[in-house]
Amino acid sequence: MLTASITSIILFLQGITCLTFQTRSVDFFDPLAGGGSFLDNAGNGLGEPLNIIISGLSSPNVLTDDGIVNFARAIGLYVPQEMSGMDTAMTFSSTECLGIHLGAPQSANLGDGNGFVNQTIELRQDYGDPEAGTCLESLVGGNHFRVFRQNGPTANSGALFLAVSQEEDLAESHTIVPNGYNVGRDLLVSNAVGTKSFNGVIYTTTAQNLTGLLAAGSAG
Repeated sequence: MLTASITSIILFLQGITCLTFQTRSVDFFDPLAGGGSFLDNAGNGLGEPLNIIISGLSSPNVLTDDGIVNFARAIGLYVPQEMSGMDTAMTFSSTECLGIHLGAPQSANLGDGNGFVNQTIELRQDYGDPEAGTCLESLVGGNHFRVFRQNGPTANSGALFLAVSQEEDLAESHTIVPNGYNVGRDLLVSNAVGTKSFNGVIYTTTAQNLTGLLAAGSAG
């Protein structure tokens, strides 16, 4: 159950690798207008907020599966010790612990005519180790996000909707920390804004707050 209002933040990313042509014309389409929701389907009637949107006007290469993974790796994160049990710099990784995902994937209806579609990918904090760091995240908790792409026949913006949260450690069954959706969102955004780079790609990112998309509490 959500206990606070959720503000989504839209990110506009320019990935500078080569000249590209942008064919889309909107940041995103409102999922509600197409019968969708700003909550995904986590099962048992519950859902997590889609609290970050990567604009469909971003560089096209960023909006691909490989592109979002590379951008995630470009975001150097620092999670306070009281949240993670660690005092170190971190990045996100494209893989989960040993490539294994426990539990069913979540799905979302982005109002684009595709109905409910499973998450494209889930990325977890890797604590600076792309190979084994996600196993550490599974043990001690940390930031993670799920990616959903708005590309259906009735609302093809290409935007990426992210469900971002900060989760507890294994002993707490990976439940969300207090106010963890806002904590996770703000941590990702604060580290994304500005100029970042990874694997030869330079990213320039700006952010805009969007309010009123999701009601407070369980009504949302």
